[in-house]
Amino acid sequence: MKRRKVKMKNMGFAAVVILVLVMVFIFCFVKDRSLKQNGKTTRQDVEEISDFENVSYNHAKEYAKEKKLEFNATYDYSDTITRDKIISGSIDDNKLNVVVSLGSIPVDTFKEKKVNELGRVPIMMYHGIINTTENKYTGGNVDKDGYNRTSGAFLKDLELYYEKGYRMIRLADYVNGIIDVELGYSPIILTFDDGNANNFKVIKKNEDGSLEFDPNSAIGVLETIKKKHPDMNVTATFFLNGGLCNQPEYNEDIVKWLVEHGYDVGNHTISHVDFTKIGNDKTREEVGKLYQKLDSIIPDKYVHIIALPFGSPYKRSHTNYQFIVEGEWEGYKYHTDAALRVGWEPEVSPFDKNFDTSFLKRVRAYDNNGNEFDITMTFKLLEKNRYISDGEKNFITIPSSIKDKLNETNLKVITYEEG
Repeated sequence: MKRRKVKMKNMGFAAVVILVLVMVFIFCFVKDRSLKQNGKTTRQDVEEISDFENVSYNHAKEYAKEKKLEFNATYDYSDTITRDKIISGSIDDNKLNVVVSLGSIPVDTFKEKKVNELGRVPIMMYHGIINTTENKYTGGNVDKDGYNRTSGAFLKDLELYYEKGYRMIRLADYVNGIIDVELGYSPIILTFDDGNANNFKVIKKNEDGSLEFDPNSAIGVLETIKKKHPDMNVTATFFLNGGLCNQPEYNEDIVKWLVEHGYDVGNHTISHVDFTKIGNDKTREEVGKLYQKLDSIIPDKYVHIIALPFGSPYKRSHTNYQFIVEGEWEGYKYHTDAALRVGWEPEVSPFDKNFDTSFLKRVRAYDNNGNEFDITMTFKLLEKNRYISDGEKNFITIPSSIKDKLNETNLKVITYEEG
Protein backbone atom coordinates (compact mmCIF):
# COMPACT_ATOMS: atom_id res chain seq x y z
CA MET A 1 0.00 0.00 0.00
CA LYS A 2 2.85 2.37 0.80
CA ARG A 3 4.43 1.91 -2.61
CA ARG A 4 1.10 2.52 -4.34
CA LYS A 5 0.62 5.75 -2.41
CA VAL A 6 4.06 6.94 -3.46
CA LYS A 7 3.30 6.12 -7.07
CA MET A 8 0.05 8.06 -6.94
CA LYS A 9 1.86 11.04 -5.39
CA ASN A 10 4.41 10.93 -8.20
CA MET A 11 1.61 10.76 -10.74
CA GLY A 12 -0.06 13.73 -9.15
CA PHE A 13 3.16 15.76 -9.31
CA ALA A 14 3.64 14.86 -12.98
CA ALA A 15 0.10 15.93 -13.75
CA VAL A 16 0.69 19.27 -12.10
CA VAL A 17 3.89 19.81 -14.16
CA ILE A 18 2.09 18.92 -17.38
CA LEU A 19 -0.79 21.22 -16.49
CA VAL A 20 1.62 24.11 -15.78
CA LEU A 21 3.43 23.57 -19.08
CA VAL A 22 0.13 23.53 -20.99
CA MET A 23 -0.95 26.77 -19.31
CA VAL A 24 2.40 28.45 -20.15
CA PHE A 25 2.07 27.30 -23.77
CA ILE A 26 -1.49 28.64 -23.99
CA PHE A 27 -0.45 31.96 -22.42
CA CYS A 28 2.45 32.40 -24.83
CA PHE A 29 0.32 31.42 -27.83
CA VAL A 30 -2.44 33.85 -26.90
CA LYS A 31 0.10 36.61 -26.20
CA ASP A 32 1.83 36.02 -29.55
CA ARG A 33 -1.52 36.08 -31.41
CA SER A 34 -2.53 39.22 -29.56
CA LEU A 35 0.75 40.92 -30.51
CA LYS A 36 0.37 39.95 -34.14
CA GLN A 37 -3.28 41.01 -34.23
CA ASN A 38 -2.32 44.37 -32.75
CA GLY A 39 0.48 44.72 -35.31
CA LYS A 40 3.11 45.13 -32.59
CA THR A 41 6.43 43.42 -31.97
CA THR A 42 8.30 43.72 -28.70
CA ARG A 43 12.06 44.00 -28.26
CA GLN A 44 12.09 40.45 -26.82
CA ASP A 45 10.58 39.06 -30.02
CA VAL A 46 13.58 40.11 -32.07
CA GLU A 47 16.48 39.07 -29.84
CA GLU A 48 17.55 36.44 -32.35
CA ILE A 49 18.77 39.20 -34.73
CA SER A 50 20.01 41.74 -32.21
CA ASP A 51 23.38 41.94 -33.99
CA PHE A 52 22.64 43.28 -37.46
CA GLU A 53 26.21 43.74 -38.67
CA ASN A 54 26.89 42.12 -42.06
CA VAL A 55 23.27 41.03 -42.49
CA SER A 56 22.13 41.62 -46.08
CA TYR A 57 19.81 44.50 -46.87
CA ASN A 58 17.14 42.16 -48.26
CA HIS A 59 17.34 39.89 -45.21
CA ALA A 60 16.86 42.83 -42.86
CA LYS A 61 13.94 44.14 -44.91
CA GLU A 62 12.24 40.74 -44.97
CA TYR A 63 12.82 40.40 -41.24
CA ALA A 64 11.12 43.76 -40.63
CA LYS A 65 8.18 42.67 -42.77
CA GLU A 66 7.87 39.35 -40.93
CA LYS A 67 7.97 41.03 -37.52
CA LYS A 68 5.63 43.85 -38.60
CA LEU A 69 8.30 46.47 -38.01
CA GLU A 70 8.52 49.71 -39.94
CA PHE A 71 11.73 49.59 -42.00
CA ASN A 72 13.97 52.65 -42.12
CA ALA A 73 17.26 52.53 -44.06
CA THR A 74 20.01 55.13 -44.27
CA TYR A 75 23.33 54.75 -46.08
CA ASP A 76 27.01 55.27 -45.39
CA TYR A 77 30.40 54.25 -46.75
CA SER A 78 32.42 51.55 -45.00
CA ASP A 79 35.91 50.09 -45.50
CA THR A 80 34.99 46.91 -43.61
CA ILE A 81 31.37 46.14 -44.55
CA THR A 82 30.67 45.24 -48.18
CA ARG A 83 28.07 47.05 -50.26
CA ASP A 84 24.38 46.31 -49.46
CA LYS A 85 25.25 44.75 -46.10
CA ILE A 86 24.14 46.26 -42.80
CA ILE A 87 26.69 48.34 -40.90
CA SER A 88 24.51 48.66 -37.81
CA GLY A 89 20.90 48.36 -36.77
CA SER A 90 18.54 48.98 -33.89
CA ILE A 91 14.90 48.54 -32.98
CA ASP A 92 13.08 51.51 -31.56
CA ASP A 93 9.35 52.23 -31.23
CA ASN A 94 8.34 49.32 -33.44
CA LYS A 95 10.79 50.48 -36.14
CA LEU A 96 13.83 48.69 -37.51
CA ASN A 97 16.52 51.28 -38.24
CA VAL A 98 19.51 50.12 -40.30
CA VAL A 99 22.58 51.75 -41.80
CA VAL A 100 23.37 50.14 -45.14
CA SER A 101 26.90 50.01 -46.51
CA LEU A 102 27.79 51.64 -49.82
CA GLY A 103 31.18 49.93 -49.68
CA SER A 104 34.45 51.86 -49.65
CA ILE A 105 34.48 55.51 -50.70
CA PRO A 106 35.08 55.42 -54.48
CA VAL A 107 37.76 58.13 -54.53
CA ASP A 108 39.12 57.05 -57.91
CA THR A 109 35.63 57.26 -59.40
CA PHE A 110 35.12 60.74 -57.95
CA LYS A 111 38.37 61.84 -59.58
CA GLU A 112 37.45 60.24 -62.89
CA LYS A 113 33.98 61.82 -62.93
CA LYS A 114 35.31 65.13 -61.57
CA VAL A 115 32.63 65.14 -58.88
CA ASN A 116 32.07 68.63 -57.50
CA GLU A 117 28.96 69.37 -55.50
CA LEU A 118 29.97 73.00 -55.11
CA GLY A 119 29.63 73.56 -58.84
CA ARG A 120 27.06 75.78 -60.56
CA VAL A 121 23.44 74.82 -61.27
CA PRO A 122 21.49 76.28 -64.23
CA ILE A 123 17.93 77.43 -63.50
CA MET A 124 16.52 77.82 -67.01
CA MET A 125 13.90 80.53 -67.52
CA TYR A 126 11.25 79.97 -70.21
CA HIS A 127 8.05 81.82 -71.01
CA GLY A 128 6.00 80.91 -74.08
CA ILE A 129 6.50 77.78 -76.21
CA ILE A 130 4.98 78.48 -79.60
CA ASN A 131 4.14 76.01 -82.36
CA THR A 132 5.69 77.73 -85.35
CA THR A 133 8.46 77.10 -87.87
CA GLU A 134 8.90 80.79 -88.65
CA ASN A 135 12.52 81.81 -88.22
CA LYS A 136 12.29 85.59 -88.12
CA TYR A 137 14.70 85.99 -85.21
CA THR A 138 17.94 84.34 -84.08
CA GLY A 139 17.83 80.57 -83.64
CA GLY A 140 14.68 79.37 -81.91
CA ASN A 141 13.61 82.80 -80.67
CA VAL A 142 10.06 83.83 -81.56
CA ASP A 143 10.48 87.41 -80.31
CA LYS A 144 13.38 89.85 -80.47
CA ASP A 145 14.48 89.33 -76.87
CA GLY A 146 14.05 85.55 -76.96
CA TYR A 147 11.53 85.23 -74.16
CA ASN A 148 9.34 82.99 -76.34
CA ARG A 149 10.69 79.91 -78.07
CA THR A 150 9.50 77.60 -80.83
CA SER A 151 8.33 74.10 -79.92
CA GLY A 152 11.06 72.63 -82.12
CA ALA A 153 13.76 74.69 -80.43
CA PHE A 154 12.47 73.74 -77.00
CA LEU A 155 12.64 70.06 -77.94
CA LYS A 156 16.24 70.54 -79.11
CA ASP A 157 17.05 72.34 -75.84
CA LEU A 158 15.90 69.35 -73.82
CA GLU A 159 17.83 66.91 -76.00
CA LEU A 160 20.93 69.12 -75.61
CA TYR A 161 20.62 69.11 -71.82
CA TYR A 162 20.25 65.33 -71.82
CA GLU A 163 23.23 64.75 -74.12
CA LYS A 164 25.43 67.01 -71.99
CA GLY A 165 24.68 64.92 -68.91
CA TYR A 166 22.10 67.09 -67.16
CA ARG A 167 19.18 65.60 -65.25
CA MET A 168 16.21 67.60 -64.02
CA ILE A 169 15.47 68.26 -60.36
CA ARG A 170 12.64 70.13 -58.67
CA LEU A 171 13.30 73.78 -57.91
CA ALA A 172 11.93 73.24 -54.40
CA ASP A 173 14.45 70.44 -53.81
CA TYR A 174 17.29 72.69 -54.93
CA VAL A 175 16.12 75.41 -52.52
CA ASN A 176 16.10 72.83 -49.71
CA GLY A 177 19.48 71.33 -50.59
CA ILE A 178 18.18 68.01 -51.91
CA ILE A 179 20.15 67.04 -55.01
CA ASP A 180 19.18 63.52 -56.08
CA VAL A 181 21.12 62.99 -59.30
CA GLU A 182 23.01 59.95 -60.58
CA LEU A 183 26.79 59.77 -60.11
CA GLY A 184 28.66 61.82 -62.70
CA TYR A 185 25.60 63.76 -63.87
CA SER A 186 24.53 67.34 -63.19
CA PRO A 187 21.28 68.94 -61.99
CA ILE A 188 19.26 71.33 -64.14
CA ILE A 189 16.05 73.19 -63.24
CA LEU A 190 13.30 74.34 -65.62
CA THR A 191 10.95 77.24 -64.87
CA PHE A 192 8.13 78.83 -66.88
CA ASP A 193 6.68 82.28 -66.15
CA ASP A 194 3.29 83.87 -66.93
CA GLY A 195 1.04 80.79 -67.26
CA ASN A 196 0.85 81.13 -71.05
CA ALA A 197 -1.83 78.92 -72.59
CA ASN A 198 0.78 77.52 -74.98
CA ASN A 199 2.57 75.97 -71.99
CA PHE A 200 -0.29 73.53 -71.43
CA LYS A 201 -2.81 73.91 -74.25
CA VAL A 202 -5.67 71.47 -73.73
CA ILE A 203 -7.04 69.77 -76.85
CA LYS A 204 -9.90 68.15 -75.01
CA LYS A 205 -11.13 66.76 -71.73
CA ASN A 206 -12.17 63.12 -71.95
CA GLU A 207 -15.27 61.56 -70.38
CA ASP A 208 -13.13 60.07 -67.60
CA GLY A 209 -11.87 63.55 -66.73
CA SER A 210 -8.38 63.08 -68.19
CA LEU A 211 -6.84 65.88 -70.21
CA GLU A 212 -5.22 65.72 -73.64
CA PHE A 213 -2.56 68.36 -74.33
CA ASP A 214 -1.27 69.77 -77.57
CA PRO A 215 1.95 67.80 -78.25
CA ASN A 216 3.62 71.08 -79.30
CA SER A 217 2.86 72.83 -76.01
CA ALA A 218 5.52 72.94 -73.30
CA ILE A 219 3.83 70.09 -71.43
CA GLY A 220 3.40 68.15 -74.66
CA VAL A 221 7.13 68.38 -75.40
CA LEU A 222 8.11 67.63 -71.81
CA GLU A 223 5.90 64.53 -71.74
CA THR A 224 7.46 63.37 -75.03
CA ILE A 225 10.94 63.65 -73.50
CA LYS A 226 9.72 61.94 -70.33
CA LYS A 227 8.76 58.86 -72.37
CA LYS A 228 11.90 58.94 -74.51
CA HIS A 229 14.34 59.52 -71.62
CA PRO A 230 12.81 58.18 -68.38
CA ASP A 231 16.15 58.71 -66.62
CA MET A 232 16.02 62.47 -67.25
CA ASN A 233 13.54 62.82 -64.35
CA VAL A 234 11.43 65.35 -66.26
CA THR A 235 9.91 68.09 -64.13
CA ALA A 236 9.45 71.88 -64.15
CA THR A 237 7.96 74.68 -62.07
CA PHE A 238 5.23 76.84 -63.62
CA PHE A 239 4.79 80.33 -62.13
CA LEU A 240 1.23 81.53 -62.59
CA ASN A 241 -0.59 84.87 -62.46
CA GLY A 242 -4.24 85.52 -61.66
CA GLY A 243 -5.32 84.03 -65.01
CA LEU A 244 -3.68 80.75 -63.95
CA CYS A 245 -3.25 78.74 -67.18
CA ASN A 246 -5.26 81.21 -69.29
CA GLN A 247 -7.83 78.58 -70.24
CA PRO A 248 -10.83 79.37 -68.01
CA GLU A 249 -12.65 76.16 -68.91
CA TYR A 250 -9.72 74.00 -67.82
CA ASN A 251 -7.70 76.17 -65.41
CA GLU A 252 -8.28 74.20 -62.21
CA ASP A 253 -8.03 70.85 -64.01
CA ILE A 254 -4.65 71.82 -65.46
CA VAL A 255 -3.29 73.03 -62.12
CA LYS A 256 -4.33 69.76 -60.45
CA TRP A 257 -2.93 67.73 -63.35
CA LEU A 258 0.45 69.44 -63.03
CA VAL A 259 1.02 68.57 -59.38
CA GLU A 260 -0.32 65.05 -59.91
CA HIS A 261 2.17 64.41 -62.73
CA GLY A 262 5.42 65.56 -61.17
CA TYR A 263 5.37 69.30 -61.91
CA ASP A 264 5.23 72.24 -59.50
CA VAL A 265 3.21 75.45 -59.40
CA GLY A 266 4.43 78.73 -57.91
CA ASN A 267 3.59 82.42 -57.49
CA HIS A 268 4.11 85.09 -60.19
CA THR A 269 1.71 87.64 -58.57
CA ILE A 270 -1.93 88.30 -59.45
CA SER A 271 -1.33 90.90 -62.18
CA HIS A 272 2.35 90.55 -63.11
CA VAL A 273 3.14 93.72 -61.23
CA ASP A 274 6.38 95.70 -61.04
CA PHE A 275 7.09 95.87 -57.30
CA THR A 276 9.02 99.11 -57.68
CA LYS A 277 5.84 100.91 -58.80
CA ILE A 278 3.40 99.92 -56.04
CA GLY A 279 3.06 100.32 -52.27
CA ASN A 280 3.13 97.88 -49.37
CA ASP A 281 -0.61 97.18 -49.33
CA LYS A 282 -0.72 96.42 -53.04
CA THR A 283 2.33 94.17 -52.63
CA ARG A 284 0.52 92.13 -49.98
CA GLU A 285 -2.47 91.79 -52.29
CA GLU A 286 -0.40 90.77 -55.31
CA VAL A 287 1.45 88.06 -53.41
CA GLY A 288 -1.13 86.94 -50.86
CA LYS A 289 -4.08 86.79 -53.26
CA LEU A 290 -2.23 84.47 -55.65
CA TYR A 291 -1.10 82.18 -52.84
CA GLN A 292 -4.69 82.10 -51.57
CA LYS A 293 -5.94 81.22 -55.04
CA LEU A 294 -3.52 78.29 -55.30
CA ASP A 295 -4.46 77.23 -51.78
CA SER A 296 -8.11 76.95 -52.81
CA ILE A 297 -7.26 74.62 -55.71
CA ILE A 298 -4.26 72.59 -54.55
CA PRO A 299 -3.93 73.15 -50.79
CA ASP A 300 -0.42 72.38 -49.49
CA LYS A 301 0.66 71.14 -52.94
CA TYR A 302 2.10 74.33 -54.46
CA VAL A 303 5.60 75.67 -53.80
CA HIS A 304 6.16 78.75 -51.66
CA ILE A 305 8.43 80.28 -54.26
CA ILE A 306 7.86 83.48 -56.22
CA ALA A 307 9.25 84.40 -59.63
CA LEU A 308 9.63 88.18 -59.45
CA PRO A 309 7.94 89.86 -62.46
CA PHE A 310 10.55 91.92 -64.34
CA GLY A 311 13.00 90.79 -61.64
CA SER A 312 11.83 93.66 -59.43
CA PRO A 313 12.33 95.05 -56.82
CA TYR A 314 16.02 94.33 -57.65
CA LYS A 315 17.21 94.89 -54.07
CA ARG A 316 16.27 93.22 -50.79
CA SER A 317 16.45 96.63 -49.13
CA HIS A 318 13.38 97.80 -51.08
CA THR A 319 10.46 98.57 -48.77
CA ASN A 320 8.22 96.03 -50.52
CA TYR A 321 10.59 93.10 -50.27
CA GLN A 322 9.64 92.16 -46.71
CA PHE A 323 6.02 91.76 -47.84
CA ILE A 324 7.05 89.51 -50.70
CA VAL A 325 8.65 87.21 -48.15
CA GLU A 326 5.87 87.25 -45.58
CA GLY A 327 2.62 89.02 -44.90
CA GLU A 328 -1.13 88.96 -44.57
CA TRP A 329 -3.85 89.90 -47.04
CA GLU A 330 -7.47 90.17 -45.90
CA GLY A 331 -6.80 87.75 -43.04
CA TYR A 332 -4.88 85.27 -45.19
CA LYS A 333 -1.31 84.75 -43.95
CA TYR A 334 1.40 83.72 -46.38
CA HIS A 335 5.15 83.16 -46.54
CA THR A 336 7.70 82.74 -49.32
CA ASP A 337 10.70 80.40 -49.13
CA ALA A 338 12.60 81.69 -52.17
CA ALA A 339 12.46 84.34 -54.88
CA LEU A 340 13.71 84.14 -58.46
CA ARG A 341 15.22 86.97 -60.43
CA VAL A 342 15.14 87.31 -64.20
CA GLY A 343 18.88 86.76 -63.94
CA TRP A 344 21.51 85.82 -66.44
CA GLU A 345 23.86 83.08 -65.23
CA PRO A 346 23.81 79.70 -63.43
CA GLU A 347 23.44 79.79 -59.65
CA VAL A 348 25.82 78.46 -57.02
CA SER A 349 25.37 75.10 -55.31
CA PRO A 350 22.91 75.07 -52.40
CA PHE A 351 25.90 74.05 -50.25
CA ASP A 352 27.96 77.11 -51.19
CA LYS A 353 28.53 79.86 -48.62
CA ASN A 354 27.13 82.37 -51.12
CA PHE A 355 23.86 80.50 -51.66
CA ASP A 356 20.98 82.95 -51.17
CA THR A 357 17.39 81.80 -51.70
CA SER A 358 16.10 85.37 -51.53
CA PHE A 359 17.52 86.32 -54.96
CA LEU A 360 18.18 83.27 -57.12
CA LYS A 361 19.54 83.94 -60.60
CA ARG A 362 18.17 82.25 -63.72
CA VAL A 363 19.47 81.65 -67.24
CA ARG A 364 17.32 83.05 -70.04
CA ALA A 365 16.74 80.15 -72.42
CA TYR A 366 17.33 81.90 -75.75
CA ASP A 367 19.74 82.08 -78.69
CA ASN A 368 22.17 84.96 -79.21
CA ASN A 369 25.04 83.48 -81.22
CA GLY A 370 26.91 82.44 -78.10
CA ASN A 371 26.79 85.88 -76.46
CA GLU A 372 25.26 87.52 -73.36
CA PHE A 373 24.65 84.29 -71.48
CA ASP A 374 22.48 82.61 -74.09
CA ILE A 375 22.15 78.81 -74.00
CA THR A 376 25.34 78.21 -75.99
CA MET A 377 27.47 80.55 -73.86
CA THR A 378 26.00 79.27 -70.58
CA PHE A 379 26.73 75.62 -71.20
CA LYS A 380 30.19 76.36 -72.50
CA LEU A 381 30.98 78.16 -69.24
CA LEU A 382 29.45 75.31 -67.24
CA GLU A 383 32.00 72.91 -68.67
CA LYS A 384 34.50 74.45 -66.24
CA ASN A 385 32.38 74.83 -63.11
CA ARG A 386 29.24 72.67 -63.28
CA TYR A 387 27.81 70.80 -60.32
CA ILE A 388 28.67 67.10 -60.75
CA SER A 389 26.88 64.68 -58.44
CA ASP A 390 28.36 61.89 -56.31
CA GLY A 391 25.09 59.98 -56.73
CA GLU A 392 24.19 60.09 -53.02
CA LYS A 393 21.81 62.83 -51.88
CA ASN A 394 22.83 62.48 -48.22
CA PHE A 395 26.51 63.26 -48.86
CA ILE A 396 28.39 66.27 -50.18
CA THR A 397 31.49 65.36 -52.17
CA ILE A 398 33.95 68.03 -53.25
CA PRO A 399 37.61 68.42 -54.17
CA SER A 400 39.59 69.25 -51.01
CA SER A 401 40.99 72.38 -52.69
CA ILE A 402 37.62 74.19 -52.46
CA LYS A 403 36.40 73.03 -49.06
CA ASP A 404 36.61 76.63 -47.76
CA LYS A 405 33.64 77.50 -49.99
CA LEU A 406 31.40 74.98 -48.22
CA ASN A 407 28.63 76.31 -46.03
CA GLU A 408 27.76 74.74 -42.67
CA THR A 409 25.76 71.56 -43.20
CA ASN A 410 24.31 68.57 -41.36
CA LEU A 411 25.16 66.29 -44.29
CA LYS A 412 28.30 64.16 -44.30
CA VAL A 413 31.09 65.80 -46.28
CA ILE A 414 33.58 63.81 -48.34
CA THR A 415 36.67 65.48 -49.76
CA TYR A 416 39.22 64.04 -52.14
CA GLU A 417 42.50 65.13 -53.67
CA GLU A 418 42.34 65.96 -57.36
CA GLY A 419 44.90 64.72 -59.84
